[in-house]
Amino acid sequence: MTSPTALAPATAAPATGLAVTVCRDPREFAGLAEEWSALHRRCPQATPFQTHAWLHSWWLSYATGRDRLRTVLVRRQGVLVGAAPLLRTHRPLPVLLPLGGDITDYADVLVAADDTPSEVVAALALGIRRAARGAVVDLREVRPGAAALALFDAWHGPKRRSCDSVCLELPGLPMDGLIARVGSSRGQRIRAHLRRLDAAGVEERDVAAQEVPAAVATMLRLHRMQWQGRGVTPEHVRPRFAEHLSRAATAMVAAGEAVVTEFSIGGTVVAANLTVLSPALAGGYLYGAHPGLRGRKVDVTTLLIRHSVRHVAGAGRPVLTLLRGAEPHKSHWRPAHLANQRLLLANRPLAPVLHARHALAAARTRLLRTAADRLPALKAWRARLNDLRARRA
Repeated sequence: MTSPTALAPATAAPATGLAVTVCRDPREFAGLAEEWSALHRRCPQATPFQTHAWLHSWWLSYATGRDRLRTVLVRRQGVLVGAAPLLRTHRPLPVLLPLGGDITDYADVLVAADDTPSEVVAALALGIRRAARGAVVDLREVRPGAAALALFDAWHGPKRRSCDSVCLELPGLPMDGLIARVGSSRGQRIRAHLRRLDAAGVEERDVAAQEVPAAVATMLRLHRMQWQGRGVTPEHVRPRFAEHLSRAATAMVAAGEAVVTEFSIGGTVVAANLTVLSPALAGGYLYGAHPGLRGRKVDVTTLLIRHSVRHVAGAGRPVLTLLRGAEPHKSHWRPAHLANQRLLLANRPLAPVLHARHALAAARTRLLRTAADRLPALKAWRARLNDLRARRA
């Protein structure tokens, strides 16, 4: 096993007693599971997407030949107190990106809250600066309140910050509290949905870790059925996604970092859901539901929210996250809309590259927003066109 590449003593902040290294060997990263998990538990703002199980599984399924591991580790007296899970690639210029890629809703660094966070953040900045060298650091999907925001503030050199995806969040209340937030009319409809769930005889079962691969396969099958003819997300039907989700969820369920649940009616599984867990939040990452549930008047969103409440209010977690995407069915619950952040960092010689990358990202965001604004009008135009064709026929 290759040992980590240590930074030069002059950049390792010796006055603080912190040692900074850069892990470049995937085999070494695989062996970090135990101490990484111990660090994750010391980071109250960390999300499930910073667990070792999620990140290492993603690397195994998604890393390509052009990707190079560059995970920065900070230790105090041999104990891991900070980490930045990164990789170096070319798109087309050198860039340092978070592990987890596009299928990860929140990216962040890990900083032990019970240590001296400011010292750890400064040490991480030194390590990332050395790991980046001729590359821009591009941290996507940084959640509000994340430790990476302190890293951004501590960064000495060119940096830019902009909004990324919108995530929806509900407070960690029991079901009655969530219903009270939406008003009497909507609340009555939700209570009617809950009564229909009970009348349909829907039963929940959290599967054991050894059952997760089969349950994930069922969930993905139901997910494909649910979206058939309506444009399923292409990544969700690829073998690498199934491989990653099965492997990551198995380890996370065993560690209490996730729950895979099957919902049955009359002994037949009609829906399945993966809920990810951390001290800060719980959220449904992906689900699959049989299309026939619509005929039974089973409201799947209410089913999933009721299930998630058990892992939020029942466990003292402050946030029920609906993760990325502002789909209409989520808005019925009146969630808060929170924008993730995109953080760009660079060493001073790369300032022009950083600003060009920021400008390109900003232009793309404006284009997507314009398209989203025009989508309702386009749908209305198509509806009128179809109506006109129907009349002529």
